Amino acid sequence: MSEFTVEIEREEDGRWIGEVADLPGVLAYGSTREEAVARAKALAFRVLADRIEHGEDIPEIRGVFAVHG
Repeated sequence: MSEFTVEIEREEDGRWIGEVADLPGVLAYGSTREEAVARAKALAFRVLADRIEHGEDIPEIRGVFAVHG
């Protein structure tokens, strides 16, 4: 894997949601697009760190993030 993709969409209520599909459960809301992207990235790093700490495999990382949407 060369990078994680943050899929970003605007909800009907105006909030933004960012999701990293390659890391199940990594999705975060923000009041702005930038906030949702930042929160999704931060959560992705937490999930990866947790997996490393528990001896679980993580995807190979070359680049880190691309943002789509």
